[in-house]
Amino acid sequence: MATATSASSTPSSPAAPAPARRKRGLPVVRQLRQSVGLQRGMLVAGLVLAAVFLLTAALADVLAPYDFNQLRDADGPFGAQQRPSSEHLLGTTVGGYDVLSRVIYGTRTALLVIVVAVVLSLFAGVLIGLVSGYFGGWVDRVLVVVCDAVYAFPSLLLAIVVAIVLSGGQSSLWGGIMAASISITVIFIPQYFRVIRAETVRIKSEAYVESAKVIGASHWRIMTRHVLRNATRTLPLILTLNASEAILTLAGLGFLGFGIEPTAAAEWGFDLNRALSDVTSGIWWTSVFPGLAIVLVVLGLTLVGESLNDLADPRLRSRRAAESGQTGEVSVVPGGPLGAGPAGLAGIEEVR
Repeated sequence: MATATSASSTPSSPAAPAPARRKRGLPVVRQLRQSVGLQRGMLVAGLVLAAVFLLTAALADVLAPYDFNQLRDADGPFGAQQRPSSEHLLGTTVGGYDVLSRVIYGTRTALLVIVVAVVLSLFAGVLIGLVSGYFGGWVDRVLVVVCDAVYAFPSLLLAIVVAIVLSGGQSSLWGGIMAASISITVIFIPQYFRVIRAETVRIKSEAYVESAKVIGASHWRIMTRHVLRNATRTLPLILTLNASEAILTLAGLGFLGFGIEPTAAAEWGFDLNRALSDVTSGIWWTSVFPGLAIVLVVLGLTLVGESLNDLADPRLRSRRAAESGQTGEVSVVPGGPLGAGPAGLAGIEEVR
């Protein structure tokens, strides 16, 4: 009894303030604290490039010296294929557009396509993956065959076919964005379907799901309250990597001539297509800067996705921490440790 009394009277260490705890719990902050060495450098570099991309897209109207389809100013026409100068820092295109302005406005087009494509594919893929994995039977077999057939089809060719069916290959700003987004959505749905279906098949046999069935919970409640939130923990990784793939698909469509009209919006792939003849003539600025924008944005998003993927692997994370001589909490899930299940079944929280 004395031992218990002395233990209870021992002062506990002061808890961290609530705002500080919340700050450390944020996904990006948590990953930065967990990363070490080269992994941290990759994550920081990717976050910087991604932040520059987002800020450029948000502030395109402020940063761009001209409009994306502007051909003249108060002094007259810009002129085609003008070299970089004080008036046009990155020169002009073969059509007479300012290269810098089109590169800046191209970030906005790319961001809109990423958001629409990822949101559509996320909702569709998660929904059919949840239904397929939970109910099984002939519904599961049909959906698996359909998604495998779509996944096996060449992605860019499938995007071209869908773009032609939807818009005839070229259209206005929102028409082109929706055509490109739906094309990319069709490609991404099987990826989300596979991940969610596999997790749902595993989770539906857990004890807390069986307990929910015993007490009479409906299928919809079990799917949304117990299965869905535990089956979507790896989606942030796929979202980040799919964002970079969406940019490449959009650029591929534009390069092949199935993108957005230059008078409707700026699109990097279309500008590269128009710059093909310039390369053999020694006019390098019309192709270098749109291509560099694609490379940097894809590189930034890929670095973020690969870093999150490494941090989600406890074996790889623990090995890298040991090599760097650091110890500490290692979250299995990018968004943080797994919480307790609905029936009190605690998840795997950390690996030391």
